[in-house]
Amino acid sequence: MPQNSENQNMLQVNKLHQYYGGSHILRGLSFDVKVGEVTCLLGRNGVGKTTLLKCLMGLLPSKEGSVQWEGKAITAFKPHQRVHAGIAYVPQGREIFGRLTVEENLLMGLSRFSAKQAREVPAFIYELFPVLLQMKHRRGGDLSGGQQQQLAIGRALASRPRLLILDEPTEGIQPSVIKEIGAVIRKLAERGDMAILLVEQFYDFAAELADQYLVMSRGEIIQQGRGENMEAEGVRGLVTI
Repeated sequence: MPQNSENQNMLQVNKLHQYYGGSHILRGLSFDVKVGEVTCLLGRNGVGKTTLLKCLMGLLPSKEGSVQWEGKAITAFKPHQRVHAGIAYVPQGREIFGRLTVEENLLMGLSRFSAKQAREVPAFIYELFPVLLQMKHRRGGDLSGGQQQQLAIGRALASRPRLLILDEPTEGIQPSVIKEIGAVIRKLAERGDMAILLVEQFYDFAAELADQYLVMSRGEIIQQGRGENMEAEGVRGLVTI
C-alpha cells in the first residue's frame, strides 16, 4: 500500500439516518473508507446493508447525516453526479444488458467519458478478466452467473472509478469464480489509487480481503476494526447464521 495514501479518507459517512415505512432502517451510521484499502461491511440479511449502499449512490435520499467524497459534501448529489465524481456501484443481481454483447456492455461503462474516449474497451479490463475477452462477442444473457458478475464488475471499472462499491459479489457464484473475483479485488486495492467498499455475507471471503471491517446490525455499526483481527475479535460469530 503506498505510504502517501495510507491515511487518506476518500469516503466519510457521518451520522446517516434512513427511514422506510415507519421503520428506522439506518440509525446514525458513521465510518470512513480509505484509498488503497478494502473495507468489508458484514452483516446478516435485513440489517440495512443494501439500503446504506443506495444512500451512498443517491438512489435513496438520506434523511439525516452527511456523505463526503474526497473532502466534498455529496449528500445532495444525484446518482449520475456521483458516477461522474468517480464512484462506481455493482448492485446485487448483476444488472447487465442481456441482449447486448459483452463488449457492448463494457462500452456502456464508459458513459462518463467523451465519445472519442469511449470508442473501445480499456485493455486493463480484459487483463483483469480474460474470460471477457474470450466472450466479447457473446450476448450478456448467454453467460454463466459467474461470468455475468465479472462482466458487471468490469463494466463498473471501465468508468475508472476512485471508489468501487460491491454488493455481495459472491452470491450464487461457483467457488472457482469467487477466487478469481477475490484476486481482482486485491489487485485493485494494491494499485493504491482506489478505495473499495465490499458488502458481504460470506465471512471467509471477507476475512481474506478486508483491510478494515465493519459489522452492521439493526441499522448500526456495532463493531469495527482491522481485517487481520477479525477472527480474534469474534466477527465470525456476529455474522454467521
